[in-house]
Amino acid sequence: MKKLLKALFPIIVIALIAAAVYFNQSFLKAQYRKAQGVFCVFQGDEAFRHMDMIEAIKHYQKGLKLYPKHYSAWYNLGNIYVAYEDYYSALYAYSQAFKYNPKMMTARMNYGVVASSKLGNFDIAIEQFKEIIKTKRKIISIPKIFSNKFSTKENKAIAYYNMGLTYRMKSLYAADDWEKQRRFLAEAIRAYQKSIEISPKRYDTWFNLGFAYHISDNYLEAGRCYCQAIKIQPLSYEAHFNLAVLLRRMRHYKESYDEIEKASILVTALDDSPAAQQYVAIVMNDITKNLYQNEQYRDQLKNELAAEKSKSEENIKNNKGKKNKKDKKKLSEKEEDKVLMSSFGACPSMEYFTYSDEEN
Repeated sequence: MKKLLKALFPIIVIALIAAAVYFNQSFLKAQYRKAQGVFCVFQGDEAFRHMDMIEAIKHYQKGLKLYPKHYSAWYNLGNIYVAYEDYYSALYAYSQAFKYNPKMMTARMNYGVVASSKLGNFDIAIEQFKEIIKTKRKIISIPKIFSNKFSTKENKAIAYYNMGLTYRMKSLYAADDWEKQRRFLAEAIRAYQKSIEISPKRYDTWFNLGFAYHISDNYLEAGRCYCQAIKIQPLSYEAHFNLAVLLRRMRHYKESYDEIEKASILVTALDDSPAAQQYVAIVMNDITKNLYQNEQYRDQLKNELAAEKSKSEENIKNNKGKKNKKDKKKLSEKEEDKVLMSSFGACPSMEYFTYSDEEN
């Protein structure tokens, strides 16, 4: 009997396998198609890595036809469509990515950014940003190995920031309706504030919050935000430029000139956009005219020049007949950078935005 069972065992195994194959043909076919699809996506990833976008699209499309649940392939396909400015196809690809992986925040984020900035579909963009904010992800933290806590927080901060940008764009489109414009600006301000609560050291958020306050005519808060943006990123000309415009509006012409001068230096040295340089130069010229037409400043300038002249004459008199042999200590490159950052990062005009009872 044992010999018989031993002889029949291979036959029984083969029969069971055959039965499993027969009764699960659809499952096996699906797995085979999935394997083919994953291989095509792999080929697409390789083409994408080598910046061969046409080949990447071809492989991704073939792979997704075989296995449509491959959400990372949908995401990469969406990014390629954005590069080719095919924004509607990009939105579809991103939507498929988070359809198959609802917690894929990057796909939702990109969907919202493209929908708002490229197609003007503000409401559906805001809907996606809100979805990111309310999505709860399990925090995984393995000391010194892996943690998703930072990325989860940052995603929410960025979602609030992008929501703020979207509401501000909505306000521009509502220019004929003052009430709507103010309401959308208020929503933008709330979104930026929420972003700052989560991530308080982002230059772009402080700058755009300042700009939202600025166009809302809240000069006190606008100035505070611009100064904070300058403190975080001293060598970005935009905050210096906007602060100069704000100070000119408040008739603080000397401080306005100081800021526009910084903006001019930075845009010339660090920004290769001729249009930006030209625009800063035009505003600088206007502020200079305001400055020298201001009677109070002219009197102040005369006093400063007289004091400087007196000081120079005093020094010449005291040092007459003496040779100054002191060598000036040369600053190291690191020290020069520190002085530069300190100079551009200072915001002397902050005193004008200190007291809440101050009138603008």
